[in-house]
Amino acid sequence: MNIAILGYGTIGSGVHQIVEEGATLLTKSLHVTRILIRKGKEKTLPYMCDDIDDIVNDPAVDLVVETMGGIEPAHTYILKALEHGKHVVTANKAVVAAYLKDFNECAKENNVKFYYEASTGGGIPCIAGLEKALRIDEVDEIHGIFNGTSNFILDHMQRYGTSFEEVLKEAQRLGYAEADPSADIDGYDVCNKLRISASIAYDYHVPDNFPVFGIRNITKEDVMYFKSMNRSVRFIAKTKRDGDRYSCVVEPILFKESDLEANTQDNYNLISMHGKTIGDLKFYGQGAGKLATANAVVQDILDILEGKEHMERKYENKMKYDTTICRRDYVLRADKACRVYFKGIKYETSTFDKYMLIKDIEVMKMHELMKKVLEVDPTAFMASIYEREDL
Repeated sequence: MNIAILGYGTIGSGVHQIVEEGATLLTKSLHVTRILIRKGKEKTLPYMCDDIDDIVNDPAVDLVVETMGGIEPAHTYILKALEHGKHVVTANKAVVAAYLKDFNECAKENNVKFYYEASTGGGIPCIAGLEKALRIDEVDEIHGIFNGTSNFILDHMQRYGTSFEEVLKEAQRLGYAEADPSADIDGYDVCNKLRISASIAYDYHVPDNFPVFGIRNITKEDVMYFKSMNRSVRFIAKTKRDGDRYSCVVEPILFKESDLEANTQDNYNLISMHGKTIGDLKFYGQGAGKLATANAVVQDILDILEGKEHMERKYENKMKYDTTICRRDYVLRADKACRVYFKGIKYETSTFDKYMLIKDIEVMKMHELMKKVLEVDPTAFMASIYEREDL
């Protein structure tokens, strides 16, 4: 099978490395024959090019791997490849979350495959696990740590007592965080992964209209306060379904020290799902990284090579977002002036004075109030409290 790779950054070069090394009989049957690079960049390999038409019009190319990231031109290039009868495999969670239904329809119309395991969970086969569970069960909940960068930051703040800024610099030095870490710490990356997972689970293309609150404002003092509660903070994506109603949220959550999430360290991910007959399933492993993510890409390529079908979803279910499904307790750190927004809502203040414990509030309502809080105190931070009975 002849492969073209779009983009030669971390993941693209990782795919190239695995294919070129050909460690197994199956990978020896793969050949990279084209690599698309940006115009003006030096062509360091003879099969590099800078025009997508050279790839889609090449009859020898069987499959296109998209690792460019972002929405455009990835969206246009994926559609072009599918329309020209090329299978497509991608690790790009942003473009998959936005255009999953369109890509699947285009692939079906052109009798090719569109696979995207690496877009969610890096090297963890969580989409494959989700699809397998869905053959028997209705999966009514997915939650977990979907982002290795944010987990590295929160885990190291907890274990070593360092500040957010110090750990972020270390994550950037190690290559876990980008120079602009916004996608990771503000939750956009996690939001996309949750949309993909929930869309598959519910057979409905989930839009990005749910609450997201990141970890940018967390301080060393916050982590110490949570430790005094015997809690650890983790950045969590969660979706829950009840019939044709569903909810989604991305936010920091406080776990008991005995919970698995609290003991997920460094840049690892822990993704959980619940089915009616299978119960709880948990997927743990490297959620990011060059070779871990490239491994998931190559697994999809080999599935196409061997004719292995993935679950077909039409995303035609009628679902509605319901703000009443999820209610939580929250710990809020904010200026005292912000307490005016919580009149009529049950809350307690702590001995630390600047912390509030807000009781039994709808998740969406809390996020709406948090927007008002941030207008008064731009440094404010909140985290919900996880209890096992939430599941």
